[in-house]
Amino acid sequence: MIHAYRKAFNEHFTQEKYQTFLKDIEQQFNYLPPFRIAETPVFIPQLLKERLTEACNDILDIVVKPDFKVLTQEAIKHPTLHVPAEDYTSRFIQLDFGICLDENGDPIPKLIELQGFPSLYFYQDFLSQMYIKHYDIPDRFSVHLDGLKREEYIEMLRAEIIGDTDPKQVVLLEVEPEKQTTRIDFLCAERELGLKVLCISQMKKRGKELFYIDENGTEVKILKIYNRVIFDELNQRDDIKREFYFKDEVDVEWVGHPNWFFRISKYTLPLIQNKYVPHSQFLNKLTDYPDDLENYVLKPLYSFAGSGVVLDINQKILDDIQDRENYILQQKVNYQPIVETPDVPAKGEIRMMALHNTRDKTTRVVSNLMRLSKGAMVGVRYNKDKVWVGGSIGFFENEG
Repeated sequence: MIHAYRKAFNEHFTQEKYQTFLKDIEQQFNYLPPFRIAETPVFIPQLLKERLTEACNDILDIVVKPDFKVLTQEAIKHPTLHVPAEDYTSRFIQLDFGICLDENGDPIPKLIELQGFPSLYFYQDFLSQMYIKHYDIPDRFSVHLDGLKREEYIEMLRAEIIGDTDPKQVVLLEVEPEKQTTRIDFLCAERELGLKVLCISQMKKRGKELFYIDENGTEVKILKIYNRVIFDELNQRDDIKREFYFKDEVDVEWVGHPNWFFRISKYTLPLIQNKYVPHSQFLNKLTDYPDDLENYVLKPLYSFAGSGVVLDINQKILDDIQDRENYILQQKVNYQPIVETPDVPAKGEIRMMALHNTRDKTTRVVSNLMRLSKGAMVGVRYNKDKVWVGGSIGFFENEG
């Protein structure tokens, strides 16, 4: 989107470079992610960088306030979903923005979703290094804000996830991690931190203590859980045999407590009034529908990866919903195709990835993730047979 760099990148791009880039990614772990990796990173212009920074600061100020837990006490809908030993704030916060244009034709971010849950912190670092290696990204560009260096970024993650604990006593917990679309992030985390990637079915429970059996047959006590399990998926997997249930009281530290997945979610959107946040309303609190329903989208509160979203709604669709407390109406975000590619411009969505520091009690944006799309929505099924789309990352130009 910085025109000079976009033009130069496109002119020097070759399919051979891209295939070499993908092959290198695959060879690093003998594994290629199942999702499409875009041919290009995105060069973020200064104005958009400033607006993203302002939007993130405004929104983070709200979700880290002490009274935020009071505001979201209804977010956890069922007692069986409430996990004991909740901490005071989320360690990981994702802010997803659609990139739009304002009345002057300048790029402006519009918040589409929040998540109090980890994202691809390690894979995005790896991906940025691959783009830099294969496409000669100038040194003055960084995927981090505020002058944060890559080494500092990794150490921040290490301090928060591992700390002083033996890495083998820290588990990255998932449901069949080897089958997850996000497996590449687990591999990167394992390489950087030395933690144990573990399926919930392999977790052993004795009293309040949790264990796993390592490759040598030795019992290893678990002290920390870096949680990547999504309840929506786990609840559909009756075939998974396990000893541990999230409602159990156990002697572990949650690095990313599961309750924040519900507290910081689409449930939060109606609570935020900001120029970067489209108007959102809880469906069950509406007395009348907006006259311009065509400008709204229906979203289930707790689905993941865009499932259940209804783009074209009418009064009958809304009237037929029984569990109205589990939905919001959100004003549509008009993504604009502003990333130039060899055929047609791509639309962009950017996730600003924040990390909380439990030592100094601060939360800051530390990385980002981008998705490029040429379809009606950002997602695989809307971008079949298209090129210059898929997962990417944004590079910010450093000042000076």
